Amino acid sequence: MQIFVSQDLTDTQLETMEAIAQGDRLHLYGEFDDDAPVPEQFTGCEVAMGNVPAPWLEQTKTLRWMQLLSVGFGEYEHLDWATLAKQTTVTNLAGFFAEPVAQTVLAGVLALHRRIDEVSRLKAHRDWQKDALRAESRVLTGVHVLLAGYGSIGRRLAELLAPFGCRLTRYDLSANADLSTPEQLDSVLPDVDVIVVALPQSSKTNNLFDARRLALLKATAVFINVGRGTVVEEAALVDSLTSRRLGGAVLDVTLEEPLPEDHPLWDCPNTILTQHTAGGTVDEIDRKIDVFADNLGRYRAGEPLVGVVDWERGY
Repeated sequence: MQIFVSQDLTDTQLETMEAIAQGDRLHLYGEFDDDAPVPEQFTGCEVAMGNVPAPWLEQTKTLRWMQLLSVGFGEYEHLDWATLAKQTTVTNLAGFFAEPVAQTVLAGVLALHRRIDEVSRLKAHRDWQKDALRAESRVLTGVHVLLAGYGSIGRRLAELLAPFGCRLTRYDLSANADLSTPEQLDSVLPDVDVIVVALPQSSKTNNLFDARRLALLKATAVFINVGRGTVVEEAALVDSLTSRRLGGAVLDVTLEEPLPEDHPLWDCPNTILTQHTAGGTVDEIDRKIDVFADNLGRYRAGEPLVGVVDWERGY
């Protein structure tokens, strides 16, 4: 069997991959630009690890399974999966980033409530503002948190928030949520202190938080987005923050990444930009290799793979 790997690896990680391959041939490449031509080695591989350019999947007759190194797979949704799925199974990293993302959310909201972001800025200017900072500081205890998206991230965050005694409301399209329609969402927004968005990109979530819905939030509310930049109307969010009609924001995702140097979000008050790092950990690649190794063992044994993408449902 031939295995194609689209991921930069250290020497130690390469040794691990060679042990996982158990004598199967590895074709090791780094990451590719979307318009990169398909290499001959890929067209002969049965298994792939990594997010290869979408057009490549239409140019191979041998690929049977591809392990994505991401949760999202939007770059592949436009392909003809009614046909491709008969040949190739795709798995993603569903649930993989729940712990670090949930901890980033907790760190961000605590930073804003306890004014850690502001004291960091003041330190750079050697500016002592003790009395003003104390008057602005809030606690997280007992606040109303809306979890918009109740997948693995939302569930883990709910556990982390439990010691603070927060009042949680869950919004999702699934039956397990407290709210499942946009109308129900509208009804609760005026009472929310913190909103955490962990929704995927879809026709049902694009600009879900538009200018009208942002205006429903309290002036002290904190808006957190660790889902997709498309979920919020970015210009309206900037306006809400700069005019201080919104208390603050923690944004891991934006419409354009990297964020341009002249983008207004850089200058928005009470705004923490985590630069799409929320899911990162020092051992991220090693853990991804572990996921691939587990699924490769399942593949060889003919067992069900973990994280199979359902193209009709979109997750």
